[in-house]
Amino acid sequence: MATEINIREVEESDFIQIIDLFKEFAAFEKSPNKMLNSVEQMKEETAFFNCFIAETKDHKIIGYATYFTAYYTWIGKSLYMDDLYVKPDHRGNGIGTQLIKKVIEFAKNSKCHKLRWQVSGWNERAIKFYQTLGADVDATEQNCDLIFK
Repeated sequence: MATEINIREVEESDFIQIIDLFKEFAAFEKSPNKMLNSVEQMKEETAFFNCFIAETKDHKIIGYATYFTAYYTWIGKSLYMDDLYVKPDHRGNGIGTQLIKKVIEFAKNSKCHKLRWQVSGWNERAIKFYQTLGADVDATEQNCDLIFK
């Protein structure tokens, strides 16, 4: 039976639960040591934090999608979805689909020309999911990170 959930924008009172999910996602991505964020940092940088959450009736956050506005020289104003994560025991119930559709709707309503995100090459389940949405999964580009901590 599918869990009844609500998709909504994140609020500061959600930050503790969200940080725990960030840690889960970093472990899932086999990079737990790269998760450096904190509730305190999120509070300081709240103007830059955009997120939709999936919560249960009892207000447990079981998934999220984070995003920000970007400008790509070849196409113009776009939205970048940084993360899409659903807790493992809630996958397969359409929660990820609801979250990404909320991001897509937001991008279209914001007059963006494109939505971009990344997927790990080993995550075949996610790649297939994104392809069912019509996404072009490009294996050409690689990530470059320069961390300032």
